Amino acid sequence: MDSSGKDHLGASSSEPLTAIIIGNGPSGICLSYLLSGYTPYVKPGAVHPHPLLQRKLNEAPGVSILDQDLDYLSEGLEGRCQSPVPLLFDTLLRPDTDLGGDMESVLTWKRQTERVVPHVVLGRGLPGGAWHSIEGSMVTLSQGQWMGLPDLPVKDWMRKKRRGLRNSRATAGDIAHYYKDYVTKKGLGHNFVSGAVVTAVEWGTPESGGSEAQDPSPLFQVSGFLTTQGQSPQPFSLCARNVVLATGTSDSPARLDVPGEALPFVHHELSALEAATRAGTVTPASDPVLIVGAGLSAADAVLYARHYNVPVIHAFRRPVDDPGLVFNQLPKMLYPEYHKVHQMMREQSILSPSPYEGYLSLPEHRLLLFKEGCQALFRDPQGGQKVFGVSLVLVLIGSYPDLSFLPGEGADLTVDPSQPLNAKRNPIDVDPFTYQSTHQEGLYAVGPLAGDNFVRFVQGGALAVASSLLRKETRKPP
Repeated sequence: MDSSGKDHLGASSSEPLTAIIIGNGPSGICLSYLLSGYTPYVKPGAVHPHPLLQRKLNEAPGVSILDQDLDYLSEGLEGRCQSPVPLLFDTLLRPDTDLGGDMESVLTWKRQTERVVPHVVLGRGLPGGAWHSIEGSMVTLSQGQWMGLPDLPVKDWMRKKRRGLRNSRATAGDIAHYYKDYVTKKGLGHNFVSGAVVTAVEWGTPESGGSEAQDPSPLFQVSGFLTTQGQSPQPFSLCARNVVLATGTSDSPARLDVPGEALPFVHHELSALEAATRAGTVTPASDPVLIVGAGLSAADAVLYARHYNVPVIHAFRRPVDDPGLVFNQLPKMLYPEYHKVHQMMREQSILSPSPYEGYLSLPEHRLLLFKEGCQALFRDPQGGQKVFGVSLVLVLIGSYPDLSFLPGEGADLTVDPSQPLNAKRNPIDVDPFTYQSTHQEGLYAVGPLAGDNFVRFVQGGALAVASSLLRKETRKPP
């Protein structure tokens, strides 16, 4: 991080920032790029394969995408995303990728300093967010080219690093390095503050009188502390006219809420298994590792354990042929390792003899409790109970965002305020063309918090926010 990033925290300027971005993953990085004067235009002579979109682009030659009507441009587009602006930005960046093509982006980027919007990006760790906490050798779910941010294709970056894509996909370690590198290469470092833990975001109605009377937007106060290795935490407080929530949803692992879940052998992150294998406390001769869950994180843990020949018991509540299982939604050619896990889940149930030594799956089993002495008690589909001795437990059943810094933990900002926030079923309710909260002026949400769950699509949310903030800036009284 550039030292000037910390200057934002140290300065008690009377002039508020235009925007504070909370979260430094792909959404926050992309938004910082767009707010730093980098402006997308259609390349002269570029022809988009979508005829209707091409006709609309021809109507405003030489006008930046940020200055165009995003609602109008995105109308009529279809693809792997329900959100219109992410679909638009994705098809401009990767015109024929869903057809298996590799056509170049129709966009070109110009740095225009008059468009710079003063902002700061606050993150707990290094730029890249949660990607730095994923085991480095894990292969990304999405194709490597879909993990890239504007104007720096992943494959070009990998080529310069003398690395290759595996089966068109990259490792999590490569992608974490790419995001950190992106911030440096694009000269964004001065906007980023690492080690920043936000503890409160507060806002109120502007007082009458003075210059704020001409602007009905509230002012936001963002408070927290800055952690630096070897030093005590330093408090900070910043003021801004807009706040963008870009924290993702991997802050708080979901729990089973069963007795014994707090025992020391029960964990909720794959890193616990990594640490145990490194320390030699879990080995091929150990009791099995129990992995609970039927999503991709659980599959990653199975693959990791199998790589080190650690025996595994894999328990999950659903039947193996449940169409809602994520494995049933992934093409086999692109994701052979996940389909291998699904095959193991199906063929190695407790009822059948083992074709996979050292792996046992327990479909439709419900965990009742954990006991001292590393034991797990299950109820099977017939209502009987079974006890297994284990060396370590990984409960990998999803995660939730930590919005404890918001009033009411952000519960009243969701689509259905009576239900908990959920990235897939109940995200923060935002305007689809600005990503501003429908409940609070000046508050924005991007990425999984707004229901966009893949890196290739979170960038459209950043485009919508940048367009909205730039319009606000031009309307701001002198």
